[in-house]
Amino acid sequence: MAGADGFPSRDVWRRPGLRWVDLLVAAALVGLLYGLLELAPSLNAPFLPGQAPKTVSTDPADLPFYAVRSLLRMFLALIVSVLFTFGYGLAAARLRRAEKVLVPVLDILQSVPVLGFLSVVVTAFINLFPGSTLGLECASIFAIFTSMAWNMTFAFYHSLVSQPRELDEAARVMRLTKWQRFWRLDVPSGMIPLVWNGMMSFGGAWFFLAASETISVLNHQYALPGIGSYAATAIGNGDLAGVGIAVAVMVVLVIGVNVVFWRPMVAWSERFRVEESEAAERPRSVVLELLRRSSLPELMARPLGWAGRALDTATRPFGVAEHPLVRPVARERTGDVFFAGAVAVVVLYGAWKALGYVRGSVGLGEFGHAFALGAATFGRVVVLLVAATLVWVPVGVWIGMNPKVTRFAQPVVQVLASFPANFLFPFATAAFVALGISLDAGAIVLMALGAQWYILFNVIAGASAIPSDLREAMTGFQVGGRLRWRHFILPAIFPYYVTGGITAAGGAWNASIVAEVVGFGHHRLTATGLGAYIAGATGTGDFPRILVGVTAMSVYVVALNRLLWRRLYRLAETRYAL
Repeated sequence: MAGADGFPSRDVWRRPGLRWVDLLVAAALVGLLYGLLELAPSLNAPFLPGQAPKTVSTDPADLPFYAVRSLLRMFLALIVSVLFTFGYGLAAARLRRAEKVLVPVLDILQSVPVLGFLSVVVTAFINLFPGSTLGLECASIFAIFTSMAWNMTFAFYHSLVSQPRELDEAARVMRLTKWQRFWRLDVPSGMIPLVWNGMMSFGGAWFFLAASETISVLNHQYALPGIGSYAATAIGNGDLAGVGIAVAVMVVLVIGVNVVFWRPMVAWSERFRVEESEAAERPRSVVLELLRRSSLPELMARPLGWAGRALDTATRPFGVAEHPLVRPVARERTGDVFFAGAVAVVVLYGAWKALGYVRGSVGLGEFGHAFALGAATFGRVVVLLVAATLVWVPVGVWIGMNPKVTRFAQPVVQVLASFPANFLFPFATAAFVALGISLDAGAIVLMALGAQWYILFNVIAGASAIPSDLREAMTGFQVGGRLRWRHFILPAIFPYYVTGGITAAGGAWNASIVAEVVGFGHHRLTATGLGAYIAGATGTGDFPRILVGVTAMSVYVVALNRLLWRRLYRLAETRYAL
């Protein structure tokens, strides 16, 4: 409002006071900080390996404390996973020679089961923090990290290598520094698939929460307070009522995390969508709207803005983010030869030492047994992938291309994907025993409960990322039916499907560790497969067989990735990138 002299009145210049939404956000932040301070002493409690508890109390009154402890581990692992994703994904996408090593290593890491990591790192973390529970906490967080990071890294890596050429040209013309390009182009262009795969990875981590909080290694079992260890204890005791209570609390946790965290993240990530026309309806979040209406987030972000500008200035001496368009062929070949030679020496030396260790303990013939068991697990993985593709690709496209459907179906899908299906394994075990179903077939269903959602989530992300102008063009030209699927929908979602397929395959191999050996009370079912082999070796602390099993699983996964998924990745980059 203007005064008599034409200048704005004092009311316009007056800073708005605190509103109810500011008080609400401030109360939430204070409650969060208070909860973290209350949890801090329990994270550093005294710990003696010989006297550590093997189980936790199954008193329902302890469940709120257990739930908060599990949530803290999950979010700490998510933070570490995001940092790893940015560093590893950027190096794999931008360094040509490093890509030839980093991507296969990522394939191997994805194939190594959580129990395989735990068998190595638990002792190291306990020795790093002697006499403190912090060592076990770090081991548990690391185990959760290993079930999150690989899928997120693959998604970010794929978004970098499939960036539209015009965006790369714009970064060159604007002379962006490496730091500016990363935060102003690389991260925004990969934000939508990163958020969706982060949500999927977070859900997958719930699946391995029991294994991460009840650690069995070297014939010792350590239990940390958490919802996963509560469920594991109830399962071991044959307490169906306790398992049911854990399932109910987990449903509340999953819904709460999705409403408070992931739903706002999905709605916020829509700002990074690149398209010429705006979508008819975008995802909404009440929590995000409250944060946007509050002035506190802006006040808290101001120091980050100063830090960002300081980093922009500090990173200028490192040069601009340009990659040579033409490289000397002779120099490139010479560098490739030396690099390949160095990598070969390291790999051959590691393989020679590993083979010597196995030969001196269980004998090299154990590899044949492990590969034979791996063939059974491989067959289950193939059946799972084919079935999940036929079922979830049409469903994912339907959800992703219909904003109104997405709005209502996405929370349901999030809950289904985030719910740790291994909490239902006791009921499945009882059903298999009652119906006389062998776990050799039932394990496929149990593995699918934890792995199929990777395909669904990536297909939804791919379908929702299709620019609205392309959809309108297809509608305007009246392209429908089989022609629309073949020449528009399938090519558009193909890069996302490949990411979902490769991570679903890796997730299925990982899930085989807990799906091929299930039990409830005095009932214990075991399937013939590599997952059961590794689970048994880890429980007894048999490091030679753990090494043999993890090596066999890595060979299967890397061979499948090399022969199938990598070729599909290249096809997605060269032919189907939007």
